[in-house]
Amino acid sequence: MIVTSPARTAPADAARPVLEYQSGFGNLHSSEAVPGALPQGQNSPQRPPRGLYAEVLSGTAFTAPRAENLSSWLYRLRPSAMHAPYRRMSNGLLRSGPFNEVETPPNRLRWDPLPIGESPTDFIDGLATLAGSGEPAAQRGVAVHIYCANRSMAERLFVDCDGELMLVPQLGEVLLFSELGKLTVAPGEVAVVPRGVKFRVELLEKQARGYVCENYGAPFRLPELGPIGAQGLAQARDFLAPVAAFEDKEARHQVVSKFLGALWAAEYRHSALDVVAWHGRYAPYKYDLARFMAINTVSFDHADPSIFTVLTSPSAQAGVANCDFVIFPPRWLVAEHTFRPPWFHRNVMSELMGLVHGVYDAKAEGFLPGGVSIHNCMSAHGPDMQTFERASSAQLTPQKIEDALAFMWESRYVFRPTQFALSAPQLQQDYDAVWDGFKKLHK
Repeated sequence: MIVTSPARTAPADAARPVLEYQSGFGNLHSSEAVPGALPQGQNSPQRPPRGLYAEVLSGTAFTAPRAENLSSWLYRLRPSAMHAPYRRMSNGLLRSGPFNEVETPPNRLRWDPLPIGESPTDFIDGLATLAGSGEPAAQRGVAVHIYCANRSMAERLFVDCDGELMLVPQLGEVLLFSELGKLTVAPGEVAVVPRGVKFRVELLEKQARGYVCENYGAPFRLPELGPIGAQGLAQARDFLAPVAAFEDKEARHQVVSKFLGALWAAEYRHSALDVVAWHGRYAPYKYDLARFMAINTVSFDHADPSIFTVLTSPSAQAGVANCDFVIFPPRWLVAEHTFRPPWFHRNVMSELMGLVHGVYDAKAEGFLPGGVSIHNCMSAHGPDMQTFERASSAQLTPQKIEDALAFMWESRYVFRPTQFALSAPQLQQDYDAVWDGFKKLHK
């Protein structure tokens, strides 16, 4: 099914891009920007239509089970192999596993938003790594980055060979122009660019900031619903994939590749965004978090936060994720005889949280949109003093959490902060103080 969707926001003097999408998570999509460009009846004819080159892009091993096998056939103006050698370039503030440049403390950690500078900075140059786990070579773990940009990428593309990228915009809508087409992604939406797909980030507003999860492990998928049944949480039809779009530019371009944790750059004499048609299951996609069907208790107590899982990257151990993407969206709270905010807890899983907008219901202050908190394996955390006192004495009438969107990447692996993160002025040195002042209430 083709869906038409305008960009959510744009500056008053800018044209609002109106894009078409294909709907469905994991669907076998097909699209052609030029009629007749897709071969019929076979993938690799001796002479593909329109003089195009056939190329398969495999995101999983050829022998992966059918339900998990991810690949797409691309029909492009020039073969991907047509480029000069890659040369090493500076990593800037980008880091990869193993995350061992500094010792990881057991402390609770929280950062204010990173500032967006005034010097011209695009998506690549504006990436800074906060924390991560595992390593790309082992294909397990994740890295979490913040992007801060004030200009679009010009004649420049990025490709991540180490993992897929989940983008969570917090400020400013962006346009992702990938080999397989275009996506606009605004705060309140998320997008995933698969491992190995080249793309460009264009700003639709003056500035952009957001979160990036680089997933080294198994690709994100929809979680199993179990006793919930067939309905609820994120519905497959609400995920949108691009239609084919290409540019035919004979001009110098730089392609920056992240490979085994390092950045490398190659010079192309043309734009690599030259795929005229494609079909398959391996493509970028986006999802509007407002479409998430939240499920919660209608009696007492409340469910584990795993009930808010949008996407999951499984590990080899069933039920223990390499990474879960969990959101805390607008929803009704109706539980009786219950402390309604998240409880005090210690968790074998490690949690990294971000805030897109609004106020998180477990923290009265200090957790800001664009900020980050890390509560690693078995670190004690929960509501701050103000939240506890308010929730303990509140009248338990139905309450709706509105105008707030927080999220969490939860992993079986510890989030190890980078040296940059632990030395950044945005690190809140007094974060532990939010739990000061609790009195013994036992009588």
